[in-house]
Amino acid sequence: MPNPTAMIAMGGNSLSPKGEAGTITQQFTHTRETVDGIGHFIEHDYNLCINHGNGPQVGNELLRMDLTHDRVPPLPLGVCVAGTQGSIGYMIQQSLQNKLRDMNVDREVVTLVSQVIVDENDPSIKNPTKYVGARYSAEKSKSLAEKFGWSVGEQEPGQWRRVVPSPMPEYIMHGKSIKTLVDRGTIVIASGGGGIPVYNDTSGHLEGLDAVIDKDYAAAKMGRIIRAKELWIITDVKYVYRNFGSPEQTPIREITRMETKELYKNGEFQKGSIGPKIRAAMHFLKYHGEKVIITSIPGIKDAFKGNAGTTIRNDA
Repeated sequence: MPNPTAMIAMGGNSLSPKGEAGTITQQFTHTRETVDGIGHFIEHDYNLCINHGNGPQVGNELLRMDLTHDRVPPLPLGVCVAGTQGSIGYMIQQSLQNKLRDMNVDREVVTLVSQVIVDENDPSIKNPTKYVGARYSAEKSKSLAEKFGWSVGEQEPGQWRRVVPSPMPEYIMHGKSIKTLVDRGTIVIASGGGGIPVYNDTSGHLEGLDAVIDKDYAAAKMGRIIRAKELWIITDVKYVYRNFGSPEQTPIREITRMETKELYKNGEFQKGSIGPKIRAAMHFLKYHGEKVIITSIPGIKDAFKGNAGTTIRNDA
């Protein structure tokens, strides 16, 4: 019987939590904590593909360039996404290789710099909504926006961040190569940050685009490509909640795709946070996926036992 295959979507904030400076030392520490959670998949003999967010990291890259633009030529946003695929992939890859050695498991880990085709006319290009980078006060964010020409938005009360376009992924490149590696037992880190956004120009050539793709939706599409039965979305909460933030807040432990679709349609899930993850989950389950688990890094172990996390199952 073949090993089960899972697609894992790791949040960028799991490597660089809000409230920290985000030094490389801190990011490596959090990466190792994250890899401890991934160790449970290895113990259960899963074939794995992993992608990750990069909001804090790519935001810092953009800020570095804005602060040094008069000394060093700035790079396009798409190139920054490529750069963070390499740097974050390196941290995950090295940490996971060390974890495998500690577990005495002989498996390879590879990082693939991944391009993802998007629609150059996607509405988000003119209406940026994806939060990246550090959090600022309203006054500070306004000052930076005026200085560097940023678009900014209030993500949480009193916390403002830069916003950039976030088109939907239409086609993930290199899928056959990734699936071949995953099926052979290689752990693949791919479509990091949602993938490098590219489009086909009028001559049929690929061209880069200044945007950041939603990594959870890219993970759902990648899960289809590798024919994963499970999609795990690792975030900073142990459960998805009904009536989130209210006195009636209750965790959703298990729910079907159709029930989730109804709640989503009724506006139950916040647009800027859990909503995109729910949309990605429904896309994954629409095809051949069997279940989606949404939980935190500490919740992974208990989620395997059915004692943590929100499980969205495909309808029978």
